[in-house]
Amino acid sequence: MNSTDSGTTDLVAEGRERLDALDAGIIALVKERVTVSEQVQAARIAAGERRVNLTREMEILRRYRDELGRQGTQLAMTLLELSRGRA
Repeated sequence: MNSTDSGTTDLVAEGRERLDALDAGIIALVKERVTVSEQVQAARIAAGERRVNLTREMEILRRYRDELGRQGTQLAMTLLELSRGRA
């Protein structure tokens, strides 16, 4: 193996390590989002409102689409599904 191969291998390993750290952070943030969403839903229900606010969800979908494109909408839909709770 020459020095270029070794450098590439190091770069790949470092990149994967960074990606794993980013994934762990994303997972932690998603879990935090779910928890906060459950709290908001409980407060809304206690106030006699609906558990899900479709206007708010449309704002979230639009924000993700504007920032990340079509795939952002898919990501937002997944986050919203996870955050809706079990009710």
